[in-house]
Amino acid sequence: MSKDSFADRKNEHLDIVLDPRRACSAVDTGFAALRFEHCALPELRLEDIDTRSVLFGRDLAAPVLISSMTGGAARATQINRHLAEAAEVLGIALAVGSQRIALDTGADHGLTRQLRQLAPSIPLLANFGAAQLVAGYGLDEAQRAVEMIDADALIIHLNPLQEAVQAGGDRDWRGVLSAIEALAVRLPVPLVAKEVGAGICASVARRLLDAGVSVIDVAGAGGTSWAAVEAERAPDPRQRAIAQAFAGWGIPSAQAIVRVRQACPGAHLIASGGIRDGIDAAKAIRLGADLVGQAAGVLDAALIGPQAVIEHFQIMIEQLRVACFCTGSADLASLARAPLLPVFDPSSL
Repeated sequence: MSKDSFADRKNEHLDIVLDPRRACSAVDTGFAALRFEHCALPELRLEDIDTRSVLFGRDLAAPVLISSMTGGAARATQINRHLAEAAEVLGIALAVGSQRIALDTGADHGLTRQLRQLAPSIPLLANFGAAQLVAGYGLDEAQRAVEMIDADALIIHLNPLQEAVQAGGDRDWRGVLSAIEALAVRLPVPLVAKEVGAGICASVARRLLDAGVSVIDVAGAGGTSWAAVEAERAPDPRQRAIAQAFAGWGIPSAQAIVRVRQACPGAHLIASGGIRDGIDAAKAIRLGADLVGQAAGVLDAALIGPQAVIEHFQIMIEQLRVACFCTGSADLASLARAPLLPVFDPSSL
């Protein structure tokens, strides 16, 4: 694919994701069905609640990751800069979008070591697609992706559904797990396995961890649907119909977190996929996540500037702190044990 084709595709993706009506999954995340048991006597001071976390040996002020969202569009240079500046101020982690265009064409679109200069203290995650590991990518490309931004880890994103319904997508996924395992042994930084909105099931998470992956981002259904995105940009009615049928496909985020945590009790889990606010973040942590990721929800702010991103996440983090306060949770470990209300059945009254 040419440099211009890459750029055009990423521009189309960005335009579609900016309009939730065109990109939203038909799946419910499952968070709305959960209710914390409210604690009317928290015996805490709100300002003392500890939301600190750690990722790849770097301290975080809150358990939040700005998830991968850009990679090829020319405006990504500005977006990446805004996100890096904001993440450094907030003390949260940042994952860049796919670096494939930079690796293949040299058009970096802001994916350079300048990001590390803007964000020297936070976890910074590089990223490219799993399908590339059976299409020519290997240790060299992985190292280049990491070195390009001086990253702490490399995300390998898993997007078989998007590739299957995308015109010209990568449809041969034979050998991907073996390639991930070979890379995990040789790459000097940790690997993160991330879906892009259809969820990672428990058995796949277990296989990835056994292959040497360090962190699982379940990226469940309920946020952006990349099948819906590809339906919007389909070149003909036939391709659109195939893609659109899968707008409701995937494992709901809440269910993915619970199942992966049960199967992989010691794993480091990131929850993403339809995290709307700090209450959803609190619910994700209660279900078993260590961190939460958000991408599309902050994209509008990222186009405006770093201050808009800072204000967006300050609201989300304060919502998380209030959720801790009103469940009597002094820290994230306590929040992970906070009582949930049983599902209400009116017929039982």
